Amino acid sequence: MPQDALKQTQSPEDPTSEMPGAVSGVTPVDDIEIVTRDPVCAMTVDPNAGKPSVEHQGQVFHFCADHCRTKFEAAPNDYITAICPVSGATVERARAAFVSKHAGQRFYFSSAETQAQFEADPETYMADLPQPEPAPQGTLFICPMDPEIEETEPGDCPICGMALEPMTPTADAGPNPELVDFRRRLLIGGPFALGVFVLEMGAHMGVPLGRLFDPSLSIWLQFLLATPVVVWIAQPFFKRGWSSLMTGNLNMWTLIALGIGAAYGFSLVSLFFPSIFPPSLLNAHGQAPVYFEAAAVILILVLVGQVMELSARDRTGDAIRALLNLAPKTARKLDGAEELDVALEVVKPGDRLRIRPGETVPVDGIVAEGRSAIDESMLTGEPLPVEKGPGDAVTGGTMNTSGTLVITSERVGAETVLSRIVQMVAQAQRSRAPVQALADRVAGFFVPTVVAVSVIAFAAWMLLGPDPALSYALVASVSVLIIACPCALGLATPMSIMVAAGRGAGAGILIRDAEALERLAKIDVLVTDKTGTLTEGKPKVTDVIAFGEMTAARVMALAASLERGSEHPLANAVLQEAEGITLLDVKEFDARPGLGVCGQIEGRDVALGNSALMLDRKVATQEALRDVTALQETGKTVVFVAVDDALVGILAVADQVKPSTPAALQALRETGIQIVMASGDDARTAGAVGHALGIEEVRANLSPEDKGALVRDFQSRGLTVAMAGDGVNDAPALAIADVGIAMGTGADVAMESAGVTLVKGDLNGIARAHRLAQATMGNIRQNLFFAFVYNIAGVPIAAGVLFPIFGILLSPVFAAAAMSLSSVSVIGNALRLRSVRLDR
Repeated sequence: MPQDALKQTQSPEDPTSEMPGAVSGVTPVDDIEIVTRDPVCAMTVDPNAGKPSVEHQGQVFHFCADHCRTKFEAAPNDYITAICPVSGATVERARAAFVSKHAGQRFYFSSAETQAQFEADPETYMADLPQPEPAPQGTLFICPMDPEIEETEPGDCPICGMALEPMTPTADAGPNPELVDFRRRLLIGGPFALGVFVLEMGAHMGVPLGRLFDPSLSIWLQFLLATPVVVWIAQPFFKRGWSSLMTGNLNMWTLIALGIGAAYGFSLVSLFFPSIFPPSLLNAHGQAPVYFEAAAVILILVLVGQVMELSARDRTGDAIRALLNLAPKTARKLDGAEELDVALEVVKPGDRLRIRPGETVPVDGIVAEGRSAIDESMLTGEPLPVEKGPGDAVTGGTMNTSGTLVITSERVGAETVLSRIVQMVAQAQRSRAPVQALADRVAGFFVPTVVAVSVIAFAAWMLLGPDPALSYALVASVSVLIIACPCALGLATPMSIMVAAGRGAGAGILIRDAEALERLAKIDVLVTDKTGTLTEGKPKVTDVIAFGEMTAARVMALAASLERGSEHPLANAVLQEAEGITLLDVKEFDARPGLGVCGQIEGRDVALGNSALMLDRKVATQEALRDVTALQETGKTVVFVAVDDALVGILAVADQVKPSTPAALQALRETGIQIVMASGDDARTAGAVGHALGIEEVRANLSPEDKGALVRDFQSRGLTVAMAGDGVNDAPALAIADVGIAMGTGADVAMESAGVTLVKGDLNGIARAHRLAQATMGNIRQNLFFAFVYNIAGVPIAAGVLFPIFGILLSPVFAAAAMSLSSVSVIGNALRLRSVRLDR
């Protein structure tokens, strides 16, 4: 059939394409028109609509969107055919005329009769079908106010009634649906509330619109404008308030629902049954007072506060989404001689993936073929690309800058470094600091107390207040319920923690939980490992000394030529130092484990190794004794080079101190933190590094258990201890310490044991993390102050304690404004942490 004769006869968005009994996916029109069906989702697709397509086994398949095409490409045989559950016949999915959906599954039929039979009694036919594998565990949803609540489906929190949110944001997640809904409600309800407010209060503000209407008509108009706001706009608030009453978890929604319900209910009674009120309460027109404007305006103010809060919480996930966006959505998989772009979700450990120049590494793996420079700055902050070759590890989310690599995938999905970083940030944002316990205890008795104060205020005004006492009593009781809403108290700690965790992630500081952040602000002692923490953890050649007529360059050429075939950790250091030197051919290479390497170069026997190797080959080393002693006293390892059993030179190899270490230690000392080095190295090497860095207390020759005991010793003195390390041997001490700080460049078990991980892996990160922790705790204390001050000062004023002296009685409208202002103050103050300065 000619392609120009094709056209779409059913939109991919047509909902009927998903319903049981959907019409044919192959629809003849005038004998020339054909519409194909997406083999993945069963939607109908017009081939001329510019939708994605794939050619497979001589057939072109059309798709409604890229995600369906990606699924098909990952496993095409799963989507080409299906078995009719009634007749057992094979059906082409892309040309199926009869499709039904039942219990979340899609079924394809060989005829209209078989489809009708299935739809009449689907369970009979489903019982004979092989059951699909259980779906992988989906996203967990948590409550932003009560993070201990975890559900597998979205919904409302059983404690406070708030909408549950995804535990971890996704890179392609759209806007928060609750935020979208609340914005729509605000856009619709705002004009209604404004109209009610102008009708009732306009005369006091120079807008006497109410005078244009008969007083009774004005009240009816207020009723008509306020009712949509209370009945529909405020529906989520009343739902949460009702939930709090049913579960006994009284909270801010309890107060809002009671206050608004009282104001609106009283107004309805005043409007429809004014005769039940005493004459003293009626105005000149025989109408009892109404508070429609208070109910409507209060709800809109609460809604404004909720929109601001949701917007702020949405922004705290930006750091996570930025990290998630580092990973590509697809990977190029090598399958024999074929190369295929597949969805990242289907990549498995052991798959071979090609990474072309300019592409992002999709998963963690090992380079199998090729050499290239990888830009790891997004994860480590290092500006220079790192050379990678066969055997080197690569991390998902980093960028391939030059050559083509083939990698073997090792860790995929949630096991990748990037995914684990995202999980740590999300966990930190959900966690609660110990200081939150104070807010929780206060909130536990605060709401019942407020309800009691509201009842007492109502009774006091009824008994002691001036006429109309009922009106005053209602205003006072409703104002107390509104202004005492503890939303600011509930937001004080979580907002600061969420913003701080996001700020830390952007600076390479991954915070596991709020408790670690709080303790980090109070540390007295920092116990730090040496190798990989204070030092690079990568040996480098620091000195080359030649003897006799031999030159240093010749010594390096001989050493590097031999080390080219060695797997010893020092070999890489020698080869790096010899970069740019022409290497020589080596014959009869012999690796001597524990000693060194030997071989023939230009017909001469060359040996490279330690003193034991020299002794074995009877090479005299007395000439170098003074140099060797001097180098070893500075903590360096000495390697001898001999030609034809005569010493020609020595190399000194050392694990260099990280350039950032001295300044970072000084910054920590200035805050009063005591620095202690704990190393498994010998005392001479550890002491040399400690002396160079000005660390007075150095503990050497420590086992993992010894490091844990050292931490406990400091804790027994009443000190708060942070432990910084990067190796498996540091994991016990990291777990024992009040705060474990792991280098992101170190072992996985170290990061699992720590409360804080530094992605870049240097001590500057500790100084930055300490500043962030102190700023966060200060921010939390400020938030709690705002919350307590508003409530402590607002409740008595709302109850009317100032009325006998100053004649001031707070309107429910102003009470709602004050309540919203307290939340806005807390949110705005917490967001200041996004710009806190972490470097001196």
